[in-house]
Amino acid sequence: MTSIKGLRATALVAMAVLVGCAGTPQQASTPVEPAAPRAAPAAAERVIPPTLRIVGVGDIMMGTNFPEPVYLNPDLDEDAYLPAIVGWDLLDILRGGDVTFGNLEGTLFDGPDDAEHKPCRSPKSCYVFRSPEFHAALLRDMGFNAMSLANNHAGDFREAGQAATMAALARNDIVYAGVDNPGARTGTLTLENGIRVGLAAFAPNWGTVYLNDHARAQQIVRQLDAFHDVVLVSFHGGGEGAEMTRVPREMEIFRGEERGDVWRFAHDVIDAGADVVLGHGPHVPRAVEIYRGRFIAYSLGNFWTYGRFNLKDLAGIAPVVDLVLSSADGRLVEARIHSIRQVGWGVPRVDPSGAALNAVAELTARDFPEAALEFAADGRIIPAPAPLASCAGCAPPYRAADIVSQ
Repeated sequence: MTSIKGLRATALVAMAVLVGCAGTPQQASTPVEPAAPRAAPAAAERVIPPTLRIVGVGDIMMGTNFPEPVYLNPDLDEDAYLPAIVGWDLLDILRGGDVTFGNLEGTLFDGPDDAEHKPCRSPKSCYVFRSPEFHAALLRDMGFNAMSLANNHAGDFREAGQAATMAALARNDIVYAGVDNPGARTGTLTLENGIRVGLAAFAPNWGTVYLNDHARAQQIVRQLDAFHDVVLVSFHGGGEGAEMTRVPREMEIFRGEERGDVWRFAHDVIDAGADVVLGHGPHVPRAVEIYRGRFIAYSLGNFWTYGRFNLKDLAGIAPVVDLVLSSADGRLVEARIHSIRQVGWGVPRVDPSGAALNAVAELTARDFPEAALEFAADGRIIPAPAPLASCAGCAPPYRAADIVSQ
């Protein structure tokens, strides 16, 4: 089957005039999964901008009224003035994406206090999250239009909480993916400029699309790739905590649970057609990688995690990735990291010290020295020059042609 990407790549070569990016995205009100194959639109009928901007963050839980309302942020209500809370500079970054993505760590659920929830031995030490449903409108106003529901807190209030969360996101035109039910496993985001973005999300947790079934993940990604211009894959995996900053390139076992071989998973889904892979779960930043011209972030840390999260040291900083992709074939064109730090009980602000950028740069040098990626002070990720081939048939795993930085 000829994919949309293949048709688009051919069409763009012949284009005499490149069209600029459109503005506000138009999401599907209910994310859908590709069904039976259908004919792709003729290339000549789909004249769209040459690039797509994706902004991605990690874990989001802006406050919970469980086990007590004290864990709600008093500054957040339905009329909250976001510039005063997070700053115009951060809002400009988030609103600047054609696609702005995050991982919703918990539920958006106005259900009763006695609603069924994940078992917990002691309310004081129970990490079960129930955020007000109006938080979805705040996420929309910040610029978010794509969200992962594949994590260990998406089922905190079981089926009722999941249903309420999906409904709240849909009401606010935020596409979601990762719940292992028909219509919720993947999402489709159609932008005003004509670009179709497929979203898939995976985790090793109850009710989610299973991270450790790589064959099924590849099948899902191939199906998305056949009917979308760009495919964004999210995973919630790896061990948790301050010491879990490294990418071990093997299965990670944490508290007796298989949390995934996230390195192999990321490579497998890119081999199947994914264009961007954004990871989260360890609650600290991890390295980034460029594989076959596609960007991988192995953990984007805690972005906005209020009240119930440890925010000391690396747990309180977060890289926000800012990517420009070719809309013809999904390859990375530019990459940048913005540094964010949570203040107070957990509110994100731009961090002029660049701590998150520095952490990612150091971890990338340790875990992927063969990539020889450089990180500029302004956050740009600069690839190493392509080395000369040393033998016939040999090719370096990373090539300067795979990413073009300005």
